[in-house]
Amino acid sequence: MIDDLYSARILTLAANLPHAGRLPAPDGTGERIAKLCGSRATVDVTLDDQGRVVGFAQDVKACALGQAAAGVLGQSVIGASGEEIADARDAMVAMLKSGGDGPVGRFEDLRLLRQVADYPARHASTLVAVEATLEAVNHALAERTRLAGAA
Repeated sequence: MIDDLYSARILTLAANLPHAGRLPAPDGTGERIAKLCGSRATVDVTLDDQGRVVGFAQDVKACALGQAAAGVLGQSVIGASGEEIADARDAMVAMLKSGGDGPVGRFEDLRLLRQVADYPARHASTLVAVEATLEAVNHALAERTRLAGAA
């Protein structure tokens, strides 16, 4: 059963992390750490005028499952809104914890991680990149609001 969890597709996603690194001048940064295993994701974003991600970089130190989720995220996040990322996160949590179908649309490939539902100790590491990305977008939007209020 553990072999099914670490399929060739998941291992390929984990090994080929798009947008690895950090942005030199991000609009927002987010970081999440899975306390149980220590998996960590730091994400930088820049947003366009509509609040959509136009720049993205991720520094992820996680197990293959966390890396695979970050791989899907890196392939799909450019052009996404905070709402789309939040919807993907919520659908992923439902998929892992309560048998939900998983994300749809641009983040549908996160469904490849459906089998992680059977391994609760791996849930947090699988979510670190998505949650860090949402945090980065929310920080960028909050900073934009703060600056607009100061003007």
